[in-house]
Amino acid sequence: MAIISNTINYLDGETLLEGFFAYDDTFEGIRSTVLIAHAWAGRDEFVAQKAIKLAEMGYFAFAIDMYGQGIQGKSTEENAQLMQPFMENRAILQQRMNAALYAVKCMPWTDEKNIAAIGFCFGGLCVLDLARTGADIKGVVSFHGLFFAADNLKDQAIKAKVLLLHGHDDPMSPHETVTALQQELTTKTADWQLHSYGHTLHAFTNPNANDPDFGTAYQPDANKRAWIAMQNFLIEIFHK
Repeated sequence: MAIISNTINYLDGETLLEGFFAYDDTFEGIRSTVLIAHAWAGRDEFVAQKAIKLAEMGYFAFAIDMYGQGIQGKSTEENAQLMQPFMENRAILQQRMNAALYAVKCMPWTDEKNIAAIGFCFGGLCVLDLARTGADIKGVVSFHGLFFAADNLKDQAIKAKVLLLHGHDDPMSPHETVTALQQELTTKTADWQLHSYGHTLHAFTNPNANDPDFGTAYQPDANKRAWIAMQNFLIEIFHK
């Protein structure tokens, strides 16, 4: 087995983006495909490693770039500045996610009928918004995602199955936003499920998260359980 990985440029309009892909060259032909949306810092080593892990499972993995040319923030202030335009204009966020979906469909390893998207923190919001656009993909997985509604897509049906992996004590997605998202998904007749992990804050999958006062902390048990839940979900949606 040899994992092949590299970066590749793609476009959203005139904006140049830099994705990271990985696959196992033991397998030939097309394969089920997983998009990976990064947290607020940008497309970093964290999502690159997730892509490699998914490639080891036999998937074609594509870590998308929301900010352009692989830009990464170096502080909470920079991260917030990079993310804010997409929070303020969700149509821009949704367009960028659909640009990534179009790009991955053009790649020779992608099975266009078997695509899913996973995302972490800000990336969780990104994959939920991709589902909110009505994208014809199999499913989305949000790891400690942001649950703010997209006011521009109130009536759009959701085709993708949805898995929410959430820390019960996450201050960035408080209980009222969880309840509102559950209601939204139910109203839009989505096939959805929520796994809520007790005694767990935001960013629980990130070993470098260690700021409980800010609301972030790595939780190894929740991280392990969430990854297993994602694997089971991907098996379900791709092989059903």
